[in-house]
Amino acid sequence: MITLALSKGRIFDETMPLLAAAGIQVLEDPEKSRKLILPTNQADVRVVMVRASDVPTYVQHGGADMGVCGKDTLIEHSAEWGGAARSGLYQPLDLRIAQCRVSVAVRAGFDYAEAVKKGSRLKVATKYTAIAREFFASKGVHVDLIKLYGSMELAPLTGMADAIVDLVSTGNTLKANHLVEVERIMDISSHLVVNQAALKLKMAPLRRLIDIFAAAIPAQD
Repeated sequence: MITLALSKGRIFDETMPLLAAAGIQVLEDPEKSRKLILPTNQADVRVVMVRASDVPTYVQHGGADMGVCGKDTLIEHSAEWGGAARSGLYQPLDLRIAQCRVSVAVRAGFDYAEAVKKGSRLKVATKYTAIAREFFASKGVHVDLIKLYGSMELAPLTGMADAIVDLVSTGNTLKANHLVEVERIMDISSHLVVNQAALKLKMAPLRRLIDIFAAAIPAQD
């Protein structure tokens, strides 16, 4: 049995063409089904639905043989474990799906450039603490990080933070909440991650899937 960990939404939707290239079809819609383990048209392949931030953990600890998650999630997961090697995850492919970016945003009217120039200590709300810490350290900007898990846009609006570091796709959510994107930290896409022990025990079927996904990536452009 090959178990693939996915999260609902854009990553799930954009992984489907890659699975189709391998002749795999998920038989139930995760948006409609209450099941957390979804069957496919291949008896030896199943999909487990987990939170996006939990995908690397499920793969690392053997709850899934492989998974698809964003580069942002992988960076944060690796930081928790003291590096990618120690997390025990093999990362063979950038699938170039679910593309977005990690950016700094502030409320409209806040002079971010002037605050940075003056050397002000900024309060920054984010769930991407490793990414934010490294970015601001590289710029020599002193920050106090406030860990949040959702509704990031509220932090500057309530005065709790000067800025946020968050994923941005279209920018519409920022505009709707009167926030302005002021710095682009990095581009993000989703990667395939594989449990290293599973790769040894199930080498043939996992290698086959990796090769098929690799061949299908250009078709996503």
